[in-house]
Amino acid sequence: MTATSGTASTGSATTETTSAATADLLSISDLRAGIEGKEILKGLNLSMRPGEVHAIMGPNGSGKSTLSKVIAGHPLYPVTSGSVKFGGEDLLSLEPDERARKGVFLAFQYPQEIPGVSIMNFLRTALNTRREKDMPVLEFRKLLYQKMEMLDMDKSFATRFVNEGFSGGEKKRNEILQMAILEPRLSVLDETDSGLDIDALKIVAGGVNRIMAESTNKPAVLVITHYHRILDHLKPDFVHVLFDGRIIRSGTSDLALQLESRGYDWVIEESGKSGAH
Repeated sequence: MTATSGTASTGSATTETTSAATADLLSISDLRAGIEGKEILKGLNLSMRPGEVHAIMGPNGSGKSTLSKVIAGHPLYPVTSGSVKFGGEDLLSLEPDERARKGVFLAFQYPQEIPGVSIMNFLRTALNTRREKDMPVLEFRKLLYQKMEMLDMDKSFATRFVNEGFSGGEKKRNEILQMAILEPRLSVLDETDSGLDIDALKIVAGGVNRIMAESTNKPAVLVITHYHRILDHLKPDFVHVLFDGRIIRSGTSDLALQLESRGYDWVIEESGKSGAH
């Protein structure tokens, strides 16, 4: 793993040599992007190997959600320079649906309702777009129920419309259910922990951990969060601080503990940046 900007300190995280020894699943180099002519990402660098969990933390407005939208291919967030490689392929040249079929998954910060479409039909359709042959209905129903049980979801949710009438916690749990069914190679969790109580947080984080443990394709997970509490359960391999569109510091899970107790000002000061946007 490497995750550096011009001023980032990686500490003991790893070295370029280590990263080169194992092929990166995701490699972002000098990425610049924004919205409506405003540059938000200002030369971001990040790499992830299969099976790794990375957490990105940072103050509001630092570019965390923008990064997730750029990876997913949101059309309102154009890239002005830099590169994003996924499995060695140019991710930026692919449409959002093509990225999804390649194995990129985004769990939304604010999941949307889809009236008239049941969870079962939605997920079976999505899964079949990634398979050479459609999964039979009975086989899929068995798979769906297994994953729902893992996430402590009642089977009745299978026939409900996607997110319609769901609580905040139910919507987030449904996002992780999609991750469990689709088995992506890279999952980006954009503040999936926001709005969750302690019990729901444990269930969601536990579901992600089981997906990681049981998957055969060594998925990588990028967790975008404001808070340390989800990291108590997900146990990231690396934690990165994003500020003013760049990763200014990277380290192990201990870095998240320091941020919890000390805030961000000390990291910003050590990086040579001012605290103003």
